[in-house]
Amino acid sequence: MTASAHRAADSATATASATATTADGQPISGPVIAPLSPRFPGVRRIAVLRAGGLGDLLFAMPAMQALAAAYPEAEVTLLGTALAERLLEGRPGAPHRIRVLPSVPGVGASPETDADEQAIAAFLAECRAEGFDLAVQVHGGGRFSNPFLRALGARHTVGTRTPDAADLERSLEYVYYQHEVLRALEVVALAGAAPVSLEPTIALTPEEHDLAARHRSDEEALVVLHPGATDPRRRWPTERFAAVAAALAAEGARVVLVGDGEDVELCARIAAQAGAQESERIVDLSGRLTLSELTAVLAAADIMLGNDSGPRHLAQAVGTRTVSVFWFGNVVNAGPLGRGRHRAHLSWTTRCPVCDRDATQVGWTAERCEHDVSFVADVEVGPVLEDAVRLLADARSSRTG
Repeated sequence: MTASAHRAADSATATASATATTADGQPISGPVIAPLSPRFPGVRRIAVLRAGGLGDLLFAMPAMQALAAAYPEAEVTLLGTALAERLLEGRPGAPHRIRVLPSVPGVGASPETDADEQAIAAFLAECRAEGFDLAVQVHGGGRFSNPFLRALGARHTVGTRTPDAADLERSLEYVYYQHEVLRALEVVALAGAAPVSLEPTIALTPEEHDLAARHRSDEEALVVLHPGATDPRRRWPTERFAAVAAALAAEGARVVLVGDGEDVELCARIAAQAGAQESERIVDLSGRLTLSELTAVLAAADIMLGNDSGPRHLAQAVGTRTVSVFWFGNVVNAGPLGRGRHRAHLSWTTRCPVCDRDATQVGWTAERCEHDVSFVADVEVGPVLEDAVRLLADARSSRTG
């Protein structure tokens, strides 16, 4: 789909939600996260800065959709990662284009990363030549990202900032405990953009539709299990996952383990603990799926079981029910908003089980301790399994009904 076609589709969305604001961006009706600031005039090119992992990308999607609806004549360009390009290229709606960032310390790369000054300078020069009218920072507190955003040379800038970060034309104070979707929507409200949706959604490609159909079965339920998480402290113990997998397989479900290369060992351990050698219903596909194939498998699933992780958020974005294990602080920032199709089981651990350091202030305000033990090991198998069975029944009923 061409950029003009994308803009036409977004224009229809904008028309449908036009009652949300007056001409100068003031709220009238409809859902808003914060009062809407006046829209900027003459905006045709919008840059949105959001690097990070899969979940970070998905959390920014509603904000980009809101910008496209508020500025229906504009092209929304995501300045993001190669992963974002692999996932979103060719899908309808905002962002209409993805530009892959170079390795920028503190912006998609560790602050200690050696900067490729030449590559960064070339990227910024290309962006300045492109002439962005509006640059939006939804990447974090702004210590590293705000100077980078300002260097794009856009006529207008909005974003979050901590007290030590460079200011933007319109800024929102960065407060760590806020849902990332709502934070990004509050940021784009600074540009007069009202929410179109509150949850990330991803439309399947025709190839993914076909692959998902091949994975579905009328005879058996499909459960996709992802045991990984970028932060090891967010990982539920493998023996708990294995217990749920074995119980669901015994009830006739097909359980598929997924994950990237870093998750292969975890999945192998779960497969062994769940008795995969004795059961054809437990299959390990970890390390074997492309991102598009993973998207299709998640879309085919009746439920997805996992930690607070990118694949969990992707499963929700393609419309699959989820049962998840969260540290309670993370559910504030990243948990599903609804409970009819998504269940979150919370660990209430507040201090590191090893060194007893307070874990509730981890974020930009405090350094975390060095221990990578599970902070969610107190979540029991029983309630997770009960919700998995309940949502499986709901999914099968809706599919056959």
